[in-house]
Amino acid sequence: MVHNLPDMTLASCNPDATNTPMIHQSVSGAAMDRPLPPTPWWRRRARTMVLAALGALALTGLALSIPKGVSVKRSDLALATVSAGEFLDEVLVRAQAQSARRVMLDAVNGGRVEEVMVHDGDALKAGAMLFRLSNPQSEQELLQRSAEMAQQLSNLSMQRTAFAQARAQLRRDLAQQEFDAANARNQWQRQSQLFEQAFVSKAVVQDAALNLQLRQNLLEHARTDGQAEMHTREQAIADMERAIAGLQAGMAVLRKSAADLTAKAPSDGVLSGFNLQVGTSVRAGDNLGRIDDVGNFKMVAQVDEFYLHRIQPGLPAHMSVGGTRYALRVSKHSPEIKDGRFSVDLAFTQGQPKDLHAGLSIDVGVQLGQSSHALLLADGAFYGDSGGAWVYVLNAAGDSAERRSVRLGRRAAGRIEVLDGLRVGEQVVISKVRQFGDAKFLSIRNT
Repeated sequence: MVHNLPDMTLASCNPDATNTPMIHQSVSGAAMDRPLPPTPWWRRRARTMVLAALGALALTGLALSIPKGVSVKRSDLALATVSAGEFLDEVLVRAQAQSARRVMLDAVNGGRVEEVMVHDGDALKAGAMLFRLSNPQSEQELLQRSAEMAQQLSNLSMQRTAFAQARAQLRRDLAQQEFDAANARNQWQRQSQLFEQAFVSKAVVQDAALNLQLRQNLLEHARTDGQAEMHTREQAIADMERAIAGLQAGMAVLRKSAADLTAKAPSDGVLSGFNLQVGTSVRAGDNLGRIDDVGNFKMVAQVDEFYLHRIQPGLPAHMSVGGTRYALRVSKHSPEIKDGRFSVDLAFTQGQPKDLHAGLSIDVGVQLGQSSHALLLADGAFYGDSGGAWVYVLNAAGDSAERRSVRLGRRAAGRIEVLDGLRVGEQVVISKVRQFGDAKFLSIRNT
């Protein structure tokens, strides 16, 4: 029997090699290698599918990580295409026809309506009776003023009579004083002559001279005092005459007020806004209606406050009625802003439509400047939201829009002048954009 013995080392075979280092021999691995079984085909296909799925998920995640902006339906957007054309620098406004000449009917006095002679919408002639009021207080005041006037006139008459009597008495007194002064002068002259002839003493002459001086002084005083008295009496009469003139003016006002209780039409026209009823009370200053001159009209428009600094009196305007073009001009504009608009009056310069009537609304174009060739974009709500500083521009596919800074110019007739940032043919979102906030992109879907 043959036994396989294990390999022996040299040291075990040689007893003399006790101190010799042991040398190991490498063992070959050829005896340990064996072929592995082949990988099944289904396992290889599963591995490929897993790797493909992982790649798809990675690409999807990458795509989702790229910002696409706010999603919005196409039907919710208003779009406009940038085009080149003639920019008409004018604003189109809706204007209403109104009478160019209106006379307001305000109550001059208060009172109770006793009679109404006309109705709202009546065509009137100047001087036509409108209504009649009654005012007992005004009538009583007129009677009191009349009595006061009569009393003052009586006092004036008495003052004038007294003045005439005083003036007559002054003339008589002055005549007497002049006579006495002349008599004293003659007496002094005679006594002086007799003194020279030694028929009278010097004392007699001196007495005559003193008497003459007295009479002259009395005459001078009478003249001075008489003039002062006459001046005072004349001043009193003048003051009373002025007072009476004031009373007369007051009486005239009262009489006019009494006459105004019966109102008359101040001009020809159509009565509007007149709704007085018999028995109602009217206060002074109340507006009772107006009279419109139907022969002359103007157009009144409410214009957006954006054009406040561009519309000035004198600007030309135009409108068409029945195929006929009519020229107008801005005659007046109000700087007061109400609900974001201000009022503009436009006057006809070369005739007006024959069938025009109050309240009719017509489109009027107001020319703000000269026409010019430019890039044009339709006006829209976006301008108020962005201030005209940026817009959303659609891409070529039309499935997204990018926010872009632009420079826009004038706005007129529903169009905006594009100065920079847009090209012909590009589509722009012109509807409201405030709801998108600061989004840089819009993702546009069809549904």
